[in-house]
Amino acid sequence: MSDPVYRPPDDATLRRILQRTRCVAMVGVSPNPIRPSHFVGRYLGLKGFRVIPVNPGHAGERLFGETVRAGLADCPPETDMLDVFRRSEHVPPIVAEAIERLPKLRTVWLQIGVESDAAFRMAAARGIDFVQNRCPKIEYQRLFGELRMGGFNTGIISSKL
Repeated sequence: MSDPVYRPPDDATLRRILQRTRCVAMVGVSPNPIRPSHFVGRYLGLKGFRVIPVNPGHAGERLFGETVRAGLADCPPETDMLDVFRRSEHVPPIVAEAIERLPKLRTVWLQIGVESDAAFRMAAARGIDFVQNRCPKIEYQRLFGELRMGGFNTGIISSKL
């Protein structure tokens, strides 16, 4: 049997992922408020997600109401989504560790510009949803009507103002 081929998830799948997710381990998050990882983590926290910051260089500090973890082994077992802000070549071992250490992992999400066929195959083999080269903050805003408030055409028709 041939290896599975990554296909970007449709809007219904993205919406389902974002609606069911409760606890996100964010690998590569920065405490610097002008970094994209920081404002994505902050936004997700404001939307009700529990965001677990993972960055060994800032372990022990506080961010988003949580202690920054040194690694995935320090994340709570209820973590159900992995969000990766690391270069593509660093992704496979991160995903392998997440699969091993996070028993409730349901989604691996790689940020804009981050892609990994090897990580996709690992996730697919375990039945874990996989999203790459997208941002959960942008997708949340697009799918739940917040981008329209900024004048963006999201392609989603709604009577919601």
